[in-house]
Amino acid sequence: MRDMVPLRERYLRDSLPVRLGGLAANLRRIRSYAGHENGGEAVVSLIEECKYFIEWSAAEAPADTAVQLVDLQVQLARWLHHWARIWPDPISRQRLAEHSLVWSERVLGLSGLLPSQTSPARPPEKT
Repeated sequence: MRDMVPLRERYLRDSLPVRLGGLAANLRRIRSYAGHENGGEAVVSLIEECKYFIEWSAAEAPADTAVQLVDLQVQLARWLHHWARIWPDPISRQRLAEHSLVWSERVLGLSGLLPSQTSPARPPEKT
């Protein structure tokens, strides 16, 4: 296992929104690698890294965000627990990829890095 101390120190330098954005990016990478039969090792590594990112961020997150991060942590653990069944099966791998994308979008929304989708955009001012 790789030494996580340097990664943790680097990760914790960023604000919580940026950290959540990094978590969302990792989840998208999982989606990408899951599409390749040879990507199993990379997916496992990314899942493990995501678990650490959640551990290092959840305590600082608002309660509702922390709850969702814990739900994601459980999902990641399930994927690893069932890994021997998931990875060889293309349909299971595809499902993992789809769920990873959904989680990525969800976490990105939690990060606050995207403009709010709930309020309509203000029309441009006339000049």
